Amino acid sequence: MITVENITKSFDGILVLKDISTKFHKGKTNLIIGQSGSGKTVLLKCLLGLFLPESGEISFNGIFLNNMNNKERRKLRQEMGIVFQGSALFDSMTVEENIMFPMRMFTKKSYKEMLNRVNEVIERVNLSNSNSKMPSELSGGMQKRVAIARAIVMNPNYLFCDEPNSGLDPQTSIVIDNLIQEITKEYDMTTVINTHDMNSVMEIGENIIFLNNGEKEWEGSNKNIFRAKNKAFIKFVYSSEILKKAKQILTK
Repeated sequence: MITVENITKSFDGILVLKDISTKFHKGKTNLIIGQSGSGKTVLLKCLLGLFLPESGEISFNGIFLNNMNNKERRKLRQEMGIVFQGSALFDSMTVEENIMFPMRMFTKKSYKEMLNRVNEVIERVNLSNSNSKMPSELSGGMQKRVAIARAIVMNPNYLFCDEPNSGLDPQTSIVIDNLIQEITKEYDMTTVINTHDMNSVMEIGENIIFLNNGEKEWEGSNKNIFRAKNKAFIKFVYSSEILKKAKQILTK
C-alpha cells in the first residue's frame, strides 16, 4: 500500500497539488484521473520520487519516503515497475533485450536465469516467439505489452503506468487494461495508473482518485461513479461519450 498524507507541491510559487491525502491499495488497480493540468502527472512523479513535495508525507508499506537514505531509495526503486506513456522501448534492442535490460542493470543473475525469467513474462503478456523482433516490427499494442513485460520482469511490489492506452485503438486498450488488472491480481502489486481514458475507468477502476485544479475532489470505485455528487467530477465524467450512453441505458 502507498499512503499519501497532506502533500503539497508548487512550481514557481504556483500550487499544483493542494493538500492531497489518499491511499493506493495493494492488489487493486488504482487510477488517478482528471483533466490536463489537474496535477495527476505531478502526483505520479511524487510517488516515483522524481518530485519532492514541500509538505506532507508519502509512505510505502509504512516506510516514509522522506526518511529514506540513498540506499533505501535505490532499493525502493528496484521494487517499482514503470510503463511509460510511449512505451519507451530501446529501438536498437530486440524484445528480449528490452525486457532483460532491468535485470542486467540491477541483478547479478546468470544469462540463463535472466532468459528464463524473460521468457516467463513474454509468455505472460501473450508475445511468445517474439524474442528476436525489433520494436519497429511490432504494433502499438504489442509494444505496450513488451513495456508491461519489462515492468514486471523484476517482480515489483509497485507498478506505475502513465497513460498506458495512449495511441491505442479502443479494442486494444481493453486488452491492455485487462492485462494490467490480471497482472496486478497475480503479483499482488500496488498498481497506480495515470489516465484520462474513461473506458479504463469503467473497466478496471477499482479505486479512483479524481483531481481538479490540484485538489482531490472525489474518490471511489467505478461501481459508485453514478452516485457521485461532486459537480466537477460529474462534468468530467459525462464529457465522455461512453458515460453518456451508459447513463442513458441505466436510466431507461
